[in-house]
Amino acid sequence: MPTPIPPADEQLPTLLAGLADLNTKEDLQKRLEASHASQRPLQIKAGFDPTAPDIHLGHTVLMEKMAQFQRFGHEVTFLVGDYTARIGDPTGRNALRPPLTPEQIAENARTYTDQAFKVLDPETTKIRWNSEWLGELEFADVIRLASMYNVGRMLERRDFKERHDAGKQIALHEFLYPLVQGYDSVVMRTDVELGGHDQIFNLNVGRHLMARYELEPQIVMTVGLLIGLDGVDKMSKSKGNAIGINDPPRDMFGKVMSISDELMAAWYPRLLGEPADASDPNHSKQQLAERLVARFHGATAADEVVAWWRAGRPVDAALEQRVATGPIFQIVRDVGGATSGNDARRKIEQGGVRVGGERVGDPYQVLAPGRYELEVGKKLKLRLIIE
Repeated sequence: MPTPIPPADEQLPTLLAGLADLNTKEDLQKRLEASHASQRPLQIKAGFDPTAPDIHLGHTVLMEKMAQFQRFGHEVTFLVGDYTARIGDPTGRNALRPPLTPEQIAENARTYTDQAFKVLDPETTKIRWNSEWLGELEFADVIRLASMYNVGRMLERRDFKERHDAGKQIALHEFLYPLVQGYDSVVMRTDVELGGHDQIFNLNVGRHLMARYELEPQIVMTVGLLIGLDGVDKMSKSKGNAIGINDPPRDMFGKVMSISDELMAAWYPRLLGEPADASDPNHSKQQLAERLVARFHGATAADEVVAWWRAGRPVDAALEQRVATGPIFQIVRDVGGATSGNDARRKIEQGGVRVGGERVGDPYQVLAPGRYELEVGKKLKLRLIIE
């Protein structure tokens, strides 16, 4: 039985919380009021290009907003951008992004939907692939689509403008990405499109195209981006600063515990929907880590990983050191192998850290309890006892 759609005033406080952009609030309220009156659910979509095989915490900020619409009785579509991924979205990049091969896209998309159901309701979520309609377009259709937008407006997009002004290459096919993403909304007759804040230009192109096709333009809602583990760039698998929702519980917990207090304060409300306790940031960080493990791995796994974490006690020794478990970069820093976390990450990424004779490649790798030989460059070699 469909979920009754409540009055607009009951939905708005939840739906508006945590937004970065909304175009427009008045349109959203009117459409919600009409939806309640007719009990016709709104059509909500968010697109995800399978550029990596795993969904990370940054994706879940957007997916939680999708889940809110679901709980209010609206129809939510998880759109797999298998066709747009062939173009390669240049958003946020200052250089040409090479498109993925069909084989890479298929492999990356293979586990996407199963992971999505850790946040979304599998009974009511629609899964669609935009190759359904984009693969059917003829060349004349593409020309017609391209005629609906001009180069001047395309160059208003920040990353295109920066590259153009710097004399860097912009390939013509990159201009097609916002157009075909917008065409998705035309085909799907979308009421509301959700996206990250960096997608605001593309989503508004969808509004423009819907108007050109004589459809009511979609409402655009974006959420703020989740900064990655490095504290600098948005979370991204390709930048190596992400926490995947399929990461093992200990890795997930340890990576969260490695972030700065400032980053924790930014993550907490976006991932949990409430502010962190500013008076005790370390406790809030552990609470964030515990609740995320519980969300994606279950309460039992969360209890076990908290007990495992609390059992560690750092004790200094001359040639043998006992340390609390955590990300390897943090351990390297704590035993004196680096002057800071950034210095430790740099040494690891440059291949200067070995554990048990094997070079470490991931600064955020969490070592299981045990004994290890640690080498940092040629100057530090010691035995670690990780508890």
